[in-house]
Amino acid sequence: MLHSIGTVLAFLAFIAICIWAYSPSKKKQFDDAAQLPFDEEFPASQHKPADIKAGNGDD
Repeated sequence: MLHSIGTVLAFLAFIAICIWAYSPSKKKQFDDAAQLPFDEEFPASQHKPADIKAGNGDD
C-alpha cells in the first residue's frame, strides 16, 4: 500500500512540474533564459584564462 501511495504522489508531482513548466505565464521567462548563451553583453573573448578557476579542489 505504501508503494502505491508513493507512486501516486510521484506521479502527481510530475504532473505539477509539467503544468508549471509549460504554463503560458512562464514562456517569456524560459525564452529569455534560453537566449542567455547568445547574449552579447559579455562576449567570451573578454574572459581571460586566469579568470576561470581550474576546479581542482585546491580552493
